[in-house]
Amino acid sequence: MSATTLLHPVPRDATPPADAPLPLEAVLAEVAARRTEFTTLRHVPRDMVAQFKRAGIYRAGTPRCFGGDAMAPADFLKIVARIAEVDGSAAWVASFGSANTYLAALPKATQALIYANGPDQVFAGALYPAQPAARQDGGWLVNGQWKFASGCMGAEWLGVGIGGGPGVKPVTAVFPAARVEIVEDWDVVGLEGTGSHDLRVSGQFVADDWTFQRGGAPIIDEPLYRYPAVCYQAQVHASVNLGLAQAALDIVNEMSGGKVTTTGAPRMADRSYFRIELAQAEAQYRGARAWFFDAIESVYAAILRGDDVTAAQASTLRLSATNAAQVAADVIRAAYRLGGMATIYSKHPLQRIVRDSMVVTQHAFLSSGVYDGAGAVLVGVPPFPGYP
Repeated sequence: MSATTLLHPVPRDATPPADAPLPLEAVLAEVAARRTEFTTLRHVPRDMVAQFKRAGIYRAGTPRCFGGDAMAPADFLKIVARIAEVDGSAAWVASFGSANTYLAALPKATQALIYANGPDQVFAGALYPAQPAARQDGGWLVNGQWKFASGCMGAEWLGVGIGGGPGVKPVTAVFPAARVEIVEDWDVVGLEGTGSHDLRVSGQFVADDWTFQRGGAPIIDEPLYRYPAVCYQAQVHASVNLGLAQAALDIVNEMSGGKVTTTGAPRMADRSYFRIELAQAEAQYRGARAWFFDAIESVYAAILRGDDVTAAQASTLRLSATNAAQVAADVIRAAYRLGGMATIYSKHPLQRIVRDSMVVTQHAFLSSGVYDGAGAVLVGVPPFPGYP
């Protein structure tokens, strides 16, 4: 399925039924109208998540054997970037339509229970800090509190990290959302609407069949689940910054042809330094975006041919994602600087974009540590544990 197939066409004057497929453009219009609400609430509410479902976003990572679309990564990432052009928080929450790729590592019978009510299931989680769990017959007794559960307010299923330790990846324990307490402590500047609250679990038993290791071998044998899951999650976050950067460039370009400034200086479009820096920012952005999608499409094509993903290919996916996120943030700062004094007002759209983009670059999957791991792969020495 391509990205455009999510744009379910309907007549302009038609009102689709409440459960009918929804064109992506209609979703984008709703996001644009409500993005201030998302910031105020500090989460994207469930009725908006329901619209994402109607647009097919939360079945994009669901296996076809359970009625999902198992969409090619590049197609889904372009949708995330398009939403981010309108609002970063909404795109971040929508990006977890990819998170069901993690669930493909669960036993197939468990997955069948998750998708029993349909393929449009929202999974969110918080793995860290991983908490010790007491072993019991057939499972674990889970207690603890975890941070950064983006999108938890609209999720049907929530995962938390248990076990782990030095050099050992934690295991994710999956619960119905009703069995997990959401601690509403998301008080930040940037991506405020993602609802990345803490999760708390008190004395809840989880059976072994409801646990998996993030990035573990998938049970589902479909092409999407042979794509590196951790790399994919880094890429959905990077796509948010790509969309934000496109919006920033569009905004400052539109500003350039406006009226003469209050000081009587020429329009920005008439200033050579403005044109030069804008062109440089455009070139940086397009270069980073092109490599990002080229790496994704190259690896997925190899998977479709039946090839295994190599460590070098996975490292390139991580490196190109980090580069895309970081370059996009630089481009956004350049756009902010080129916008001049007008951009300092709190309600100027570039204010929100700058803040959101800085939060994206702080994510561990896109940190400067990725450069160390990628450099190690390039020179042929062992990277740090867990990379890529």
